[in-house]
Amino acid sequence: MEQKKQSFMMNVGIILFAQILVKVLGMVYRMVITNIDGFGDAGNGFYSAGYQVYILLLALASVGIPTAIAKMVAEVREKGNLYLAHRIFKVSLWLFGIIGLALSLLLFFGADFVARQLIEMEGVQLTLQALAPSIFFVCVSSVINGYFQGMQNMKSTGTAQVLEQIVKCTLTILFVALAAGGKPEVLAALATTATTLSTIVSFCYVSMYYQKKKEIVQKSEEKGPSVGALVKNILIISLPFSLGSVVTAVNRLVDTATITRGIKAAFFDKIPSVFGGMELVLPGAVQLNHEAVRLTGILSKSDTLINLPLAVNVALATVLVPAVTAAVTRGDKREEREKISLSMLLSVLIVVPCAFGFVALGQPIYRLIYPAATEGYELLQLSAISLVFMALNQTMYGVLQGVGRIYLPAISLFIGCTIKIILNLILIRIPEIHIYGAVISSIVCQAVSFLICLYPLRDSIQLHCLNHIVKPVVAGVCMGGAAFGIYQGLYAVLSSNLIALLAAMLGAVIVYFGLIAGMKILSEEEYGLLPGGSKIYGLLHKK
Repeated sequence: MEQKKQSFMMNVGIILFAQILVKVLGMVYRMVITNIDGFGDAGNGFYSAGYQVYILLLALASVGIPTAIAKMVAEVREKGNLYLAHRIFKVSLWLFGIIGLALSLLLFFGADFVARQLIEMEGVQLTLQALAPSIFFVCVSSVINGYFQGMQNMKSTGTAQVLEQIVKCTLTILFVALAAGGKPEVLAALATTATTLSTIVSFCYVSMYYQKKKEIVQKSEEKGPSVGALVKNILIISLPFSLGSVVTAVNRLVDTATITRGIKAAFFDKIPSVFGGMELVLPGAVQLNHEAVRLTGILSKSDTLINLPLAVNVALATVLVPAVTAAVTRGDKREEREKISLSMLLSVLIVVPCAFGFVALGQPIYRLIYPAATEGYELLQLSAISLVFMALNQTMYGVLQGVGRIYLPAISLFIGCTIKIILNLILIRIPEIHIYGAVISSIVCQAVSFLICLYPLRDSIQLHCLNHIVKPVVAGVCMGGAAFGIYQGLYAVLSSNLIALLAAMLGAVIVYFGLIAGMKILSEEEYGLLPGGSKIYGLLHKK
């Protein structure tokens, strides 16, 4: 039992490290290119809008693949059928390779229709075409990663993610810098060309890893399921895993479409001075399109920062599915409850300080990382509310998929997203609310999904109100207050945003971890399950 717990947390540690590095590098290159001449908020707008379409097709083709295949492989391996596990992998490889190729061609040749008819953002066509080939390579890579995840081997996934992001970060900055001063739509397309090249590199790595680490299995004498039966089963199991991602991706695409249309409707008579923009009376179609692109880009800056703590949390959800599935298959209720409850507590402890930190230090963070485009930090502060629900939802989706409630995450998201679309159509068109309407509707969407998913897990999650809610929130409030006070005090004296911000962040970390230790939120045993947890416990509880 102890070895299984350590293995589970070791896999969490591998994905955790990979996700942190990936998102930090992602934030770095977005920060750098945003400040390059010609890119700015408009370039972010084209880049973000193109990615929403790309992510939707990626969700249809590949997002559910690793989790679904991991679940199937984990189940058959737990029963000792290694030959069937390998057959599942080979059939999946052909199936999703064909699907990925078809969707790559669809995006490339349909880019003009999508840009002009679906999202009404002229100029995003180049970005879509540059992204199109990567769908195929991501599909095939996802199958290989899912196979190894089912074997509870997260090394290929973690290394591939890091390698891909290093290449993407380097090439994105290089391509955009070489074309500095050009049109934002061209710069955005160059940035996404780097994305496609990085997925090719990642594909090459996971292919070589498979050739090196694949299991040598003897053909079974027992007659297994036919290829047609396997394809049917793979699609049936993949569908609910992909469905949640598809609903999220559709929501983002509709979000972009409703934002562009809503902004044009809100500012039809006059574009006010929003986030430093120029006031214009009776703007034309080109000016309205530019303002919609600009505000979409400003919103995407806060999304980039919000995704950083979510990347840390997604490690738990990624490892939870095969681990909980294996426990359920064995009928080990104790192990199932322990992993679920600890993961929920860790999600709270990860996301609460990030949320309060964004509220307390939103403005200085924007001054530091977006010096050439500082507008919109208020969106980050408001988005911090939805961050809490998003992180908890990530973990609960992994739990639900692991225990066999595979459709509930998609259903809850669909209900939440439907409400979000309605709110978008109402709120964004109000000139006094405009882009804030998208953030408000996101908060409602995530909160609704959270409540729907929480109810069926009430018996599996051993929630303790004091430990899971009250103590982390108290620690977060105190940490946020300390961070704000330190920053304001030092900035008033030194007039240095960088020094004041770094000092505030360091002070916040010390205060938060001190309160976590002082309030004994985690037991010594729970610390021991974390990567390096024993050392952390010894450091925090020195006598």
